[in-house]
Amino acid sequence: MNAQSNTHDDPALYRAARGVESRCRSRGYTLVTAESCTGGWIGKCLTDIAGSSDWYRGGVVSYSNVLKNRLLGVDPHVLNTHGAVSEAVAHAMAEGALERLGGDCAVAVTGVAGPAGGSVEKPVGTVWIAWADLADGTLAQQFQFPGDREAVRRATVLCALRGVLRDD
Repeated sequence: MNAQSNTHDDPALYRAARGVESRCRSRGYTLVTAESCTGGWIGKCLTDIAGSSDWYRGGVVSYSNVLKNRLLGVDPHVLNTHGAVSEAVAHAMAEGALERLGGDCAVAVTGVAGPAGGSVEKPVGTVWIAWADLADGTLAQQFQFPGDREAVRRATVLCALRGVLRDD
């Protein structure tokens, strides 16, 4: 599935997005997103569900470091010290989304989708995902997804959505 397709055409993404909807509705939560390597694909999956405006406020696509700083408040020192693809930046993106977009919970993603841009320390497929919740704090986790750019991005979206469903 590419980002232009309907989420309903990808059963795993559809189930995950519906699960996020159910969790948000049952808890009375609103969700916000901060996306880098997925370029808005998480938000697209969520807004493919009719009525998502009840629980999904929206998100920021902050592909550049400048926008990570301006829109999400990620400290330039953190970006310069750790790099955009890092636990510290994913954490700051999720918390910045909560603060600046006003949700109850957030998911943020940053990674190297490829085919270029990888390094020995952060090869293609390296992704950091952070989930923030006003009540429970922030958790960030690193992943190494295989495949081409499309596969890495899709895996990131699926993992990000499933993480919203994690047990507290």
